[in-house]
Amino acid sequence: MEVPRDRYLNNLIDRMHNGMIKVITGVRRCGKTYLLFELFGNYLRNELGVGDDRIVEVALDEEANRGLRDPGVLDSYLKSKIANKTSRYYVMLDEVQYAISDEELRGHEPSRLYGVLNGLLRMRNVDVYVTGSNSKLLSSDVMTQFRGRGDEVRVRPLSFSEFMQGFEGDKYQGWAEYVVFGGMPLLLGMRTDEQKSRYLERLFSETYLKDVVTRNKVAKTQELEDLVDVLASSIGSLTNPPKIEATFKSVLNSKITANTISTYISYLEESFLIEEARRYDVKGRKYIGSPKKYYFEDIGLSNARLGFRQVEETHIMENIVYNELRARGFSVDVGSVAKARRVDGKVVRKQLEVDFVANLGSRRYYIQSALHLPDEEKTRQEKAPLREVPDSFSKIVLVRDVVKPTYDNEGILTMSVFDFLLDEESLPK
Repeated sequence: MEVPRDRYLNNLIDRMHNGMIKVITGVRRCGKTYLLFELFGNYLRNELGVGDDRIVEVALDEEANRGLRDPGVLDSYLKSKIANKTSRYYVMLDEVQYAISDEELRGHEPSRLYGVLNGLLRMRNVDVYVTGSNSKLLSSDVMTQFRGRGDEVRVRPLSFSEFMQGFEGDKYQGWAEYVVFGGMPLLLGMRTDEQKSRYLERLFSETYLKDVVTRNKVAKTQELEDLVDVLASSIGSLTNPPKIEATFKSVLNSKITANTISTYISYLEESFLIEEARRYDVKGRKYIGSPKKYYFEDIGLSNARLGFRQVEETHIMENIVYNELRARGFSVDVGSVAKARRVDGKVVRKQLEVDFVANLGSRRYYIQSALHLPDEEKTRQEKAPLREVPDSFSKIVLVRDVVKPTYDNEGILTMSVFDFLLDEESLPK
């Protein structure tokens, strides 16, 4: 089942011929190759009339291209395909982390791959696009080595709106499917729940965790897997390495340290499996160091780690909303706002939590994710943190219930999560 993925295709089109390396990042199997080779490649061929001889495609994760993982060999191959200096060429390299050795990763010298890419940058008739599945090797290092000449396009698994473009059913049926299995693109072509479950379970253990273990030479693989399970079961909860360490000691009788946990978390983040959301003091306008929240790149992957036994829709919806905000380009924090009240003549301060503080340029939104608002007490509870926010930016409560977008007397907007997810322009300007 093909999904257009217009958001990412337009991002690539907007960056054409900008004199920079287009670095397409994201977790493996999220659709980077399809975006670059199929969607963008077809755009070049069908819309711009670019001939196949001027489109150089190399998938470095394929066994047939193993020899091209040597940067010197790759450099010679690419230059052999660029026949002249007058025609425009498009070089597309898929999963380029395969051309960066473990020795280079551990050392302090730039990878030979960066020399290859810098050489292509100097060729004015060559437009370069690379994909990769490790942020440490790409999004950070590339930007450093190219001194501002690397341009990142982050690709994510299918959003709910993208998923619905390929799903045969209404939005409620789609939601029931999406909150369990998530948005990995290949799932749309699978018919049974058993196929989907096995695919996600194998993908996590045989691809993602194997990559993390191999690349980082992790010795205690069981502790890494246990950590993933702990994070998957605590979506939407504030935590930190010392707290996780205590869980390991009490529940798993493990001696893993907080430092090791912090290191393993960084490995998972570098592989685009999880993201952290920091706490932000709304009134004090400053970040709070710890604890943090961790969200999974795809909710189906986190469910798979738990054997699909802990499908808690409240936390899942929160993760989906977070992913949608990030896909739209927002930076997202967890808001903390103090509320003071007098009890028996004493001032008592209580910290209230705003699920998301979302920022993009001059825009800011305070957002609560609430599965249901069944009564006045629950409504009051969800809106309480928003009422304490001391500025005039939009304040929104998202619910799974079918409701018309409605403002209360304090300007707080309640809207359906379906309206939010299915319409990219749904947030008030």
